[in-house]
Amino acid sequence: MAKLILVVDDEPSIVTLLAFNLKKAGYETITAGKGTEVLPLVKEKHPDLIILDLMLPEMDGMDVCKQLRQEFIYIPIIMLTARDDELDKVLGLELGADDYMTKPFSPREVVARVKAIFRRADLGRQPQGEVLTAGDLKVYPNKFEAQFKDEELLLTPKEFELLVYMLKHKGIVLTREQLLNAVWNYDFAGDTRIVDVHVSHLREKIEKVTRKPLYIKTVRGLGYKFEEPKV
Repeated sequence: MAKLILVVDDEPSIVTLLAFNLKKAGYETITAGKGTEVLPLVKEKHPDLIILDLMLPEMDGMDVCKQLRQEFIYIPIIMLTARDDELDKVLGLELGADDYMTKPFSPREVVARVKAIFRRADLGRQPQGEVLTAGDLKVYPNKFEAQFKDEELLLTPKEFELLVYMLKHKGIVLTREQLLNAVWNYDFAGDTRIVDVHVSHLREKIEKVTRKPLYIKTVRGLGYKFEEPKV
């Protein structure tokens, strides 16, 4: 069955362009022109991915993204905006977007990013395979599952990917550039603030005191190191 993508934009030309190219790539699409239409559509149609414009009538993309994550809906989101503003980019990622593209964009690049997200998600449907552990944390990379203190850990796709990469390199100092290249392997060259945002999100979910982390340590002037917590 073809993947279903929800395209949300109030510019008909953008919607038509994206829908055409996504269908050409083998995906099904549904569309919305207002932010208030997104949550009802998501609950009714259960899309596999959302391409979400930032500037929308009635409810903007930031609020839509926030609303979805507050409802514990972790469908991957690619955010679109006409603003080439780092603050918007970081804020969108802080609210739970998985990727970010600035208009004007290449439809081919959008399709490539969609394929990359689905490729990683498909890995999660493989047999259980390896289990990564550290302290009270258990992560199953091939199942896209994580547990902390035996309770399910709710992570966005990018948070999960970052956590897996850091766990696989436990005890090793990883620079922000290394993490950026490993997890965001396109178009974010030099934008290491994205790494900091996602590390902050992970800490909020697995650290008892985020300012005194037991798992993800900051190595001043270099980057981060994932450690086995000391009992």
